[in-house]
Amino acid sequence: MNDHIQPDGSDAYGGAPEHEHGALGDAEFAEFMELAAEEGFDLEDVEGAIEAAGHGPLPVLAVVGRPNVGKSTLVNRIIGRREAVVEDKPGVTRDRVTYEAEWAGRRFKVVDTGGWEQDVLGIDASVAAQAEYAIEASDAVVFVVDAKVGATDTDAAVVRLLRKAGKPVVLCANKVDGPSGEADAAYLWSLGLGEPHPVSALHGRGTGDMLDAVLEALPEAPEQTFGGTGIGGPRRIALIGRPNVGKSSLLNKVAGEERVVVNELAGTTRDPVDELIELGGVTWKFVDTAGIRKRVHLQQGADYYASLRTAAAVEKAEVAVILIDASENISVQDQRIVTMAVEAGRAIVLAFNKWDTLDEERRYYLEREIETELGQVAWAPRVNVSARTGRHMEKLVPAIETALAGWETRVPTGRLNAFLGELVAAHPHPVRGGKQPRILFGTQAGTKPPRFVLFASGFIEAGYRRFIERRLREEFAFEGTPVHISVRVREKRGKKK
Repeated sequence: MNDHIQPDGSDAYGGAPEHEHGALGDAEFAEFMELAAEEGFDLEDVEGAIEAAGHGPLPVLAVVGRPNVGKSTLVNRIIGRREAVVEDKPGVTRDRVTYEAEWAGRRFKVVDTGGWEQDVLGIDASVAAQAEYAIEASDAVVFVVDAKVGATDTDAAVVRLLRKAGKPVVLCANKVDGPSGEADAAYLWSLGLGEPHPVSALHGRGTGDMLDAVLEALPEAPEQTFGGTGIGGPRRIALIGRPNVGKSSLLNKVAGEERVVVNELAGTTRDPVDELIELGGVTWKFVDTAGIRKRVHLQQGADYYASLRTAAAVEKAEVAVILIDASENISVQDQRIVTMAVEAGRAIVLAFNKWDTLDEERRYYLEREIETELGQVAWAPRVNVSARTGRHMEKLVPAIETALAGWETRVPTGRLNAFLGELVAAHPHPVRGGKQPRILFGTQAGTKPPRFVLFASGFIEAGYRRFIERRLREEFAFEGTPVHISVRVREKRGKKK
């Protein structure tokens, strides 16, 4: 979710830049802080909340290594809490998990990846899949090696792949519990990745020095910028969905020519294919991604590799067009794909393909399935299309434009607080334990997607937060975009005069 700032101060699409106060300009920020002071909030806390919500993209650090070298233990040490599951046996971490971390005043994302195992397809396929993820989805890599065991053939294979990546790599020699272990760490110079940082992830020894090296390796923000480097660059659209739902057929249809191989055999597409396509007088960059088959840790070889690349393509896109086969029941995998796009913070369009094959009975049951299975994205524009016949293809671009407009919408603080005041007066928070918390004021700290910070007199229940989000969508047309809401509660103390 990069906001590419031009030399004139505008972003890549002519909008206002996001200031150091999130999306608030200097005057608006000063007025907002005055309001916060009147309500008795700690001003540093308020400023921190706005910065946290309005930061936009954070650089990504991937932690990779063989099973049982201590990756999850190191991740817990970096983020400062026990979040990643740790067990004294290999292969506990299967899915990739992302956490937010801070070191020396800088924030970044940490991705804990599963270790690779030697399977029937051979070690090379599995190593390639993990290293590919490190290449595609991160800005820097921490490569964890067990200093007690030393460099193995698997480690050497990963090194070769990481070298091709061109991304900065910090070598972590883990399980160095004392001075005697530092000699073991020194042997890892042989990997050719520079200085090994002797660390004990379990006890915290040496992690500070390693994190200093990580900060030097990480950029201030991800290098990827939406739509290239020029003003008005093409918007990026990722076509995602299960295999054989018609992603490649849809891309060929909107392009008006056979750009991508189409076959009834599921999984024809392995690598994302970028295509510049003109629709409605506008050039768009479509990315046709490989189908996501099932949970990543159950995949092998090329399918595993394809899923990682698809996830990376979503990270680089602005809009995710999620194709769903309308002729089949909405599956758990469809829901997982939707969740992936929502968690990535992308604008979303739901495209139900093969609509021309449905009879009245299937359409009736499909509507019920959409209500129950896709309720989390009821706000997403929906188009019913046929990639084979071209039916309703003309509705795709307006849906994408609607989603992008919602994704980039910015509500001025004054207008937002007028809305919140009316809403809270008409629909106050339920009384709990003899107390009735109130939302006092708020601001939109960022866009792409919209990110709000609300300041309250007490704990706001999840149900009331959902109510606020729903009314925000209705009032300010946040269609086709996730909306992030964080709430800060005023600490118990006297109101400042």
